[in-house]
Amino acid sequence: MLIGEVARRSGVSARMLRHYESLGLVRPSGRTGSGYREYSGEDIRRIFHIESLRSLGLSLREIGRALDDPGFTPSALVGDLVRQTRERIAAETDLLTRLRRIDAAEPAGWEDVLQVVALLQALGSKSADARNRAALSSVDEIPVPVDALVEAALSETEPNVAGALRWALARSGDGGAALLAQGLRSPDAAVRERAVQSLVELPGGEAAGHLRDALADPDVVVRGHAALALGSRGVAEAVPTLIDMIVEGRNDTDAADALSVLASGPESSDRIATGLVDRLARAGTGAPARGRLTQALADVPGPTASRALAELSQDEDRAVALTATYLLRLRDAP
Repeated sequence: MLIGEVARRSGVSARMLRHYESLGLVRPSGRTGSGYREYSGEDIRRIFHIESLRSLGLSLREIGRALDDPGFTPSALVGDLVRQTRERIAAETDLLTRLRRIDAAEPAGWEDVLQVVALLQALGSKSADARNRAALSSVDEIPVPVDALVEAALSETEPNVAGALRWALARSGDGGAALLAQGLRSPDAAVRERAVQSLVELPGGEAAGHLRDALADPDVVVRGHAALALGSRGVAEAVPTLIDMIVEGRNDTDAADALSVLASGPESSDRIATGLVDRLARAGTGAPARGRLTQALADVPGPTASRALAELSQDEDRAVALTATYLLRLRDAP
């Protein structure tokens, strides 16, 4: 079969077939009487093998080795191709994300484009100062897309920069709430903590809904951040977690303050007082925890809390009894 017919049937141009021949990949088995290249069936099969391997991303040099080296094993080469392809996909994905973020900023001209690029690069800088400046300037200059701020906030480990990023997110509205909620599903507890800390500072009901979901988080720190924020917003669902925090001595003062905010109504105050008393009576509640629970009753108004303190003033634990007695005197004071 002559080169033109091979090119037509295989889809490989005559120019490429000559290139293959110059590299020694495919040499026509014969020549016609007029000196034209003539390809055998075996030559054509080799051409199709070359094209198949090219479709996997192999270079022509690697293809020649694969076809001509009897001791060649494909596993290592295929493994390298998998790694290279993943790296290429990751690089292309990063580029696509960057382009989408620039587009979302709606730049008016190339100066705006360059400014957005500079801010995005600064958010990913190794310098904490550069990241901090980028977070603070992202609101006053060309706005950085919310997803870029969320990505930075979920990965930031330096406290000052993290605070600046949360401030920038809060200034951008509650548009980042859904993205931060994805962070709450991370297997990494540190990422979930950063997500809930950012949600705490976002306005709106959507952020509060995600904070409610965080009350069921397996990590006590994540649950604590959510409970304190919800307690300050008057969300009663936070009460069990707040009581747990008092028992465990984790931000117990803040937890007690949040309970006092929640205890503003008669029904709420009775429910909270009952919850505290139930934990006081539970077997296994140690003396330090009972002392903290007793102190938490101080800022819970209503008769249920007063009766509980009266009973606790006779408690077998002297420290609990003294604390309850003191708190009763404060409640009775004019």
